[in-house]
Amino acid sequence: MTRGRGNGATPLVQLNGVWKTYGTGPGALNALAEIDLDLRQGEFLSLLGPSGCGKSTLLKCVAGLEPISRGTIAVKGRPLAGPPENMGVVFQRDILLDWRTILENVLIVSEFRGRNTKALKERACALLARFGLAGSEERHPWELSGGMRQRASICRALLDDPDLLLMDEPFGALDAMTRDDLNLELARLWQETGKTVLFITHGIQEAVFLSDRVAIMSRNPGRIIEWIDIDLPRPRNLDISETPEFGEYVRLIRHRFTELGVFGGGSPCAT
Repeated sequence: MTRGRGNGATPLVQLNGVWKTYGTGPGALNALAEIDLDLRQGEFLSLLGPSGCGKSTLLKCVAGLEPISRGTIAVKGRPLAGPPENMGVVFQRDILLDWRTILENVLIVSEFRGRNTKALKERACALLARFGLAGSEERHPWELSGGMRQRASICRALLDDPDLLLMDEPFGALDAMTRDDLNLELARLWQETGKTVLFITHGIQEAVFLSDRVAIMSRNPGRIIEWIDIDLPRPRNLDISETPEFGEYVRLIRHRFTELGVFGGGSPCAT
């Protein structure tokens, strides 16, 4: 099984033999087992797998939010010791503070880091405008829809212009049209900036549309069982999902999950 190191590029993030175990003794639970992963600079990599396979756990380990039990994680060649510098994280829930305005929520991470928030307001407003939130700067999260709240959380993660962007099913709770819109905007952003993205999803079509590579995970414990290179032209728009090439990738991945017993002809994974 390949680590997907291709093209000779130096990995930004490297995982070697990573295990994550909860508990000890007979009741210990292995959430991840023998994870080998190289995330190249400027790559868009999606982790795709059924619920409970450890995708979110793996992302939290890379983010320095969960300690690993065995193995090593390195970022820019250095062993991981806490959250990496110049990293942004977007979770499935937006985690906005209802008593702060949208602009204040976007600026909050920089406050924690002791940055000059006044100097960053212009960038924050530009990001909000890009993601369709111009005019919402002084509104509060409880005044916005779920899709608008998630747009704000993406702006917050992008404020410091991170090299590494970790996204844990950021669009999973959104309606189909909002999800398509945000997929398009994320694809454009990645195309323009060349950020390195680790993206967690249950959506086969979403993974194919966004990614350079897809890592398929199985559960009990979570393992990467296959790498699939997505050789589709960029930039991509939604019309590409109607092409035979796109459909072939979707069928291939769906077949792999059928072999794993995840579903047999219909599942949320197929959306």
